[in-house]
Amino acid sequence: MKHHVLLSVGCIGLASVWLTSCAAPTSTSTATSPSSSKSKVPLVSAELSAPGTPGSVASGKYRNLFVELGHSEAEVKAKLDKGFASLFHGNPQSETVYYLIGHGQNENGPLAQVRDIGSNDVRSEGMSYGMMIAVQLNHQEEFNALWNWAKTYMYHGEPTHPTYRYFSWHASFDGQQLDPMPAPDGEEYFATALYFASGRWGNGKGIYDYHAQADDLLDAMKNRQDIKSSQKSGASLFNRERHQVRFTPDLSHFQSHGDHTDPSYHLPAFYELWSQWGPEADREFWKECAKTSRDFFLLAAHPETGLTPDYSTFDGKPLPASWDANTVNFRFDAWRTAMNWSVDWAWFRADPRQQELSDHLLSFFRAQGKGYPNQYTIDGKPTSGDHSSGLASMNAVATLASKTGEGDFVEALWNQPIPTGQWRYYDGMLYLMALLHVSGEFRVYPPQ
Repeated sequence: MKHHVLLSVGCIGLASVWLTSCAAPTSTSTATSPSSSKSKVPLVSAELSAPGTPGSVASGKYRNLFVELGHSEAEVKAKLDKGFASLFHGNPQSETVYYLIGHGQNENGPLAQVRDIGSNDVRSEGMSYGMMIAVQLNHQEEFNALWNWAKTYMYHGEPTHPTYRYFSWHASFDGQQLDPMPAPDGEEYFATALYFASGRWGNGKGIYDYHAQADDLLDAMKNRQDIKSSQKSGASLFNRERHQVRFTPDLSHFQSHGDHTDPSYHLPAFYELWSQWGPEADREFWKECAKTSRDFFLLAAHPETGLTPDYSTFDGKPLPASWDANTVNFRFDAWRTAMNWSVDWAWFRADPRQQELSDHLLSFFRAQGKGYPNQYTIDGKPTSGDHSSGLASMNAVATLASKTGEGDFVEALWNQPIPTGQWRYYDGMLYLMALLHVSGEFRVYPPQ
């Protein structure tokens, strides 16, 4: 059984070096996958994904692929409820990743964290995913407790700190920051979850004034100026000239690797919403970011397999990290890239090329057969023998943009057990988000 290794190199993703699988399957987290003998399971409403039809944001209609395959709405709701119950309130030793801090209460109320059980830490990725899942399933108490812990222990409020107004990507269970630098995908999900919370529940006071908190975070992500210190120096989370999210704002990393990106951090659907909801002075910038990311996916994805690398240049060229040359390959971060372009297509229908990307990707994995590996070179050579439910979950979401009308990956997600055991964190978060997207329950809530 494999796991990832932590190295103290002092930067997001640099400090967490994905040498081996953080989402390795266990006997209780084994995913099902489509086989060559069952390659065509039809979706009855595939025409809803056709070019020219309005996206979900314009139409208010979100496809429920499970229902299209013949499952009842009651069955779908029961599956969502069961997944949330297990991963948020299940057995603390083998099921849950959400932990309410028993003694943890401050002036803002209860505190809770999403834990990476396999690595014994807390990540901004998981905290922001947890908040997004909570707002989508209408669980405000869990949402607020996670946000309170993140603001209390991960947020940098000191104006002279190089990561001022950002969140440490990596902390211990007791709140000690293990790396002060942010992972920008955490900030992206924090901001969007906060806007949705404003729309779903209205705005409170202080850190629970969701709309104001989201606006402030967006402003910092784009406009914050460089801050230098004797130990660390930090820039904005977006390259303002390239209109792209950075892998890290750590200026010392620019010297060793150049300023670059992570394809799975590109979230054009979120940027499109920010261009409508964010601070007015920056709305055109976010609109351009959405367009740039849509173009970027075509540069980063292999033209035949649809696979993307973990890290790349702003031009989409795979980029090897100094600590791990395998970041040029399709691995754990890259699993999520197809979710990002597929959700953008489902919500906005702005770029039909995203359908081609999904079809290439799903055709590739369909040809790999049952139990396909979780890591490849981007031209399709396996680099691992493991199969992971997190990847299977993301492939199901890719069906939202597919033109073929085949639902085999969706049915594989339906049959997949809820992740449990040592590696349940990453697999579990991706599993719940996939259930939400594929069921049409991952929805846009305009802020108040």
